Amino acid sequence: MKFILASNNKGKLKEMQAIMSGLGYEVISQSEAGLDLDVEETGTTFEENAFLKSDAACKASGLPAVSDDSGLVVEALGGEPGVYSARYAGEDKTDHDRNMYLLKKMEGIENRKAKFVSAIVCVFPNGDKITAIGQCPGEIMHEERGENGFGYDPLFYMPEFGRTMAEISSEEKNKASHRARALQEFGKKLIEYLEIKEH
Repeated sequence: MKFILASNNKGKLKEMQAIMSGLGYEVISQSEAGLDLDVEETGTTFEENAFLKSDAACKASGLPAVSDDSGLVVEALGGEPGVYSARYAGEDKTDHDRNMYLLKKMEGIENRKAKFVSAIVCVFPNGDKITAIGQCPGEIMHEERGENGFGYDPLFYMPEFGRTMAEISSEEKNKASHRARALQEFGKKLIEYLEIKEH
C-alpha cells in the first residue's frame, strides 16, 4: 500500500519512511506524487492542522495521505510556541533564529520543562481517518548543543539520554522522539484498521 506524506519536509519524510517501511508500506512525498499543495494551517491544535494537510493531499491524489503536525510546548510560556513552532520568530526565519528567539523569551525563567508533541492523521479516500498522538518530555537548555536533527532539537534536553535531541543518533531518535511514539501508535492503529477492512 502506498501513502502520500502531506509534507515537503525532507527530515519528516526520512523519519516516516524509516518507520513505515518496517511495517511494509511505501511512503512518497507529495512532490513525488506530482502535487504542489500549500495548505493554510488554520487549526488551533496539532491534530487539526495534521488533518487539514492530509485531507487536502488525499483529495488531490486519491491515495491515503498521512501528515504530521508537531511542535514544541513550553510549560513556562503557557504552551508556546505550540502550533506556531515553525513560524515562531516570524516568517522566513532559520531554525537557529527560532532557537535564539526562544532562548531570549526563556531568559531568567527557572522552569525549563517542555515537551515535543506530534499528531499524526491519516485520511483515506473513503473518508476514514486514523489519529495518533505522541509526546516526548524534556527541558529547554540554555544554549544549542548538537548537530543532528532539525528545528528545536539542539535546545531540547532529553533526561533519558542525558543529551539534547540533536546529540543523539538518528536510530535513537527514531525510537524515542515524539514522532516515533506517534508513529508507533499510528502503526498499531493502521494494522488494526486494515485487518478490519480485509474481513
